[in-house]
Amino acid sequence: MSEKIVIIGGVAAGPKAACRVKRLMQDAQVTIIDQDTLISYGGCGIPYYVSGDVSDESELRATSFHMVRNEDFFRNAKGIEVLCATRAVAIDRQNRQVRVQAVDGGQERDIPYDKLMLATGSQPFVLPIPGVDLDGVFTISNLHRAIEIKRRIARGMVSKAVVIGGGAIGLEMAEALTDLWEVETTVVEFMDQLLPRIVDFPMAAMLARHMRDKGVTIHLGEGAAEILGEDGKVTGVRTGKRILECDLVIMAAGVRPRSELARAAGLSVSPQGAIVVNERMQTSDPAIYAAGDCVELRHLISGKKIYAPLGSLANKEGRVVGDNMAGIPSTFKGALGSFIMKAFDVCIGATGLSLDVALAEGYDADVALTAPSDRAHFFPTEAIVCYQMVFDRRTRKVLGLQGFGPMGDGISARIDAAAAYLAMGATIDDFANLEMAYAPPFSAAIDSINAAAYVADNLCDGRLRKTSIQSFLDWMDDFSRQPDWVALDIRHPAEATPFVAKYGANCWHALPYNEVRSRYQELSADKTMIILCDAGTRSFEIQSFLDSVGLTNTLVLSGGFNVIRRIGVDWYPEGS
Repeated sequence: MSEKIVIIGGVAAGPKAACRVKRLMQDAQVTIIDQDTLISYGGCGIPYYVSGDVSDESELRATSFHMVRNEDFFRNAKGIEVLCATRAVAIDRQNRQVRVQAVDGGQERDIPYDKLMLATGSQPFVLPIPGVDLDGVFTISNLHRAIEIKRRIARGMVSKAVVIGGGAIGLEMAEALTDLWEVETTVVEFMDQLLPRIVDFPMAAMLARHMRDKGVTIHLGEGAAEILGEDGKVTGVRTGKRILECDLVIMAAGVRPRSELARAAGLSVSPQGAIVVNERMQTSDPAIYAAGDCVELRHLISGKKIYAPLGSLANKEGRVVGDNMAGIPSTFKGALGSFIMKAFDVCIGATGLSLDVALAEGYDADVALTAPSDRAHFFPTEAIVCYQMVFDRRTRKVLGLQGFGPMGDGISARIDAAAAYLAMGATIDDFANLEMAYAPPFSAAIDSINAAAYVADNLCDGRLRKTSIQSFLDWMDDFSRQPDWVALDIRHPAEATPFVAKYGANCWHALPYNEVRSRYQELSADKTMIILCDAGTRSFEIQSFLDSVGLTNTLVLSGGFNVIRRIGVDWYPEGS
């Protein structure tokens, strides 16, 4: 007798599991239940549909061979029954059946199962503030919302928009609104940086600067207190500091797992609301599996439970569910939360732990911040990229990697390589020797990921002493914060001299890199010298030399002016 497989949820993990189990068990009766009428779409592509990069919503639902994934497709091409506009309302675990209800009409019936999968996904977090129900307030919760947002913009109904939330979806939507449609867009983020807990300050600051340069207004450390309206339609957003006029609000304040069905059925649910599963993606009931945005996972570095609502993970988890339902023992060990996003002309990515999270988890964590060339310095398209490696000083274990640079595949390739190594518990030494494909159009002979590991190695072994970008910026804002500091600028005189003229010799001393060895006697041991160059490489070399002649009162500015320029500051001398 054929096995009855029932799957609740038809976006990512559910269809993946259904197709996998059907391939392995052609005689199985596989049924997908979803309350929506649009299923199996690329939700991560929604911002690109709004922006126009994806011209039609059907492309988000199409296969690579241009067939739309609808009920007929699953029935005819896959042999899978799909019940759209059908809501699962209860699970009877004892009798192994699911009570379903038609969205239109409310008719109810029971569907029996031998094995059940929950792929109920997530739901947007709606801030508990007045005005969230006004016309013109949207969450990015499904494809229908995206279609309506694009319809309003295309019809000229939107001139100003406010995005609440500086996470990936919010920023991608801000770009979509600004780039093609030229909608005046403002991002409001409650935390003091974009992408909080995903990347650290230097990366987030460079991203914020680039987005501002492209016309997006960004307010950090500022929460939305009320959405204002008139005649039932949105007219603005009030924060603790200002009122922002707008006719469209996109609430992108994060998502929460949909686990109500699981909780009501008596399945184990975490305190954060995610369904608890083992490595085989089984719930506390061995006959019921769960995957996708509704489950909690194990972080592959910290070992802690995390919530990682990512489409890439949902598909992998779905395949594991399909295998196990078909009797093939498969496991999903956990995740790192690897992430990458496009922002106009740049991209930013990360994997593993940020410094803030690593410190909170109790690691003896530090960072190596570098700003090298993305390919051979003599190649015509050479550009600067910035990487930050997070590591544990005690164990030398690498905990994470972040990257920021021009839009392309370079950042992605190194984040992906790092993710593979992190999952294996790699150390600084492993990363230092990681082999990356080399040719001048693609990378430098010493790859960026190796260079970051070299800096981490020098820091761990005490050969390099540094100060952070944040500490240096704080000093530049108020020299009295570190009265014993002086900048030692070893760049070309044309670059350094304007700073000496503006800030004076007491705060800024210029001594070209190639003259330090012959002129180091001019330097004083009375103050801590912050050695400045473009990337930090020359600064470390000079620090090593000065140590050898007894001038150990130095710190290197991590990332150098390559990072400072991309963050953007208002204290640059005119014409420098």
